[in-house]
Order: sequence, then C-alpha cells, then structure tokens
Amino acid sequence: MLRLWGRMSSINVRKVVWAVQELGLPSVQRTDAGGQFGIVREPRFLALNPNGLVPLVEDEDTGAVLWESNTIVRYLCARHSLGNLYPEDLPARFVAEQWMDWQQTTLNPAGRDAFLQWIRTPAAQRNDALIAASVAVTEPLMALLDAHLARQPFMAGERFTMADIPVACEIHRWWGLPQERPARPHLERWYLAVSSRTGAIGVLDQPLS
Repeated sequence: MLRLWGRMSSINVRKVVWAVQELGLPSVQRTDAGGQFGIVREPRFLALNPNGLVPLVEDEDTGAVLWESNTIVRYLCARHSLGNLYPEDLPARFVAEQWMDWQQTTLNPAGRDAFLQWIRTPAAQRNDALIAASVAVTEPLMALLDAHLARQPFMAGERFTMADIPVACEIHRWWGLPQERPARPHLERWYLAVSSRTGAIGVLDQPLS
C-alpha cells in the first residue's frame, strides 16, 4: 500500500499522481490534504513531514516516508521503472535529474506570482506589476525549453522519462493562465505528446485552482 496525502489543486501533488498512474501502481490511497482540507498541521502529519506541506508519501512495503514532490517521483520511478522512467545509465539519469531540479528551482519560482495573481487572488486585488514581472522572467525560460525540445523529442532525450513529468505539470499551469503567449512549436509538440499519455489523465486535463 502506498499512501499519498495531498489535494489535486497542488502542482506538486499532480506530479506524484501522474507518476503513480504512469507506473500503473495498483494499491494507492490518496487523502485530500492541505488548503481547505487541513490535516497538514495535525500532529500525526507533522510527525511524518515537519514542513506541514503536501505531498507526503508513505510506502508501507519499504517503510519509506518522503515529502519532496520531485524526490517522490524519482523514488517511485527508481523502485518501479528502473531503466525506463528512471534511466539506469548514469549520464542519462543525471540529465533527467537536472531538468527536474531546474523545474523546481528556476521555472516554478519564475511563474509563481502570475499563477497566484491570476488564479488565487480576487480580480479586484490583483497586482498587474507582479504578473508582468513574472511573465518577463518566465517567457525566456519557455523559449529555452522550445529550443531544447527542437533538438530532441523529450526532456532527457529520445524517450519519455521521469524528467517530463514535473516540467509538463509546470507548462500545464503556465499555459492555463488567461494571458497571451507566444507560439512555441517544439514545446507545443512535446506537450501534446506527453499530455496525451494515459498517466496524465486526471492531471493535465484539470482546471487550475
């Protein structure tokens, strides 16, 4: 049994749900947590994740308790798809790792303010300057991705790997904002391919909230 805590409105929870579905794991129990669902400040939850954030995963088979989304994706792919979603070749593995880290440390912070203003801030309270600043730093990163994907079909090379999951979740969030965006043909080709995967059902076809 794999236990997962987290609400589907969280981009980080969506990554883990996609990984679970991509791997076809049969025994997963997800509990809505965080935001309006609470739970994350309860003593039992904090004992497992002192950060009080989602997602949180508890793997009863191995005893692993993990709470960073990209780490959870890596763990699940390494355990259940070694040599496929989790590349076994060391250089290939760390190419995938670097893009996962880049999503979390570079792409996500760049787009955060625009997302928070458009989706989680009432219209009368929105700060247009924050949105503009977020767009200004995010669109060059989108151009970088488009150029990268002009050279290869997937984030880490010739096939779909764990690296595609967090980046695609970020693109889903950015392209879901009600704002104009430049055409990115290579990024659009890749996103269509990954979002059409069975594992992405219920993840990349959901509205932002």
